[in-house]
Amino acid sequence: MAELLKRELGVETNLVEGGRGEFTVWVGDEVVAKKGWFGFPEDEKVLAAVREALAGEKYEVPKDG
Repeated sequence: MAELLKRELGVETNLVEGGRGEFTVWVGDEVVAKKGWFGFPEDEKVLAAVREALAGEKYEVPKDG
C-alpha cells in the first residue's frame, strides 16, 4: 500500500506497528480507511480516500472498512 500511495499520489508514508491484524490509514489526524469485518479495503478505495483527504475534502470511513 505504501508503494501504491507513493506511486499514484506522490506521498511518503510512515508505517506504525499496531495490533495484530490492524490496518488503518491516517491522513494527519483523520482516519480515512481501515480494515473492517469483511477484510481490507480495496486499493482504489484507499487511494480515493487519501486523495480526498489531501484535497481537504471530508471523507467518511465506510462502516465495513
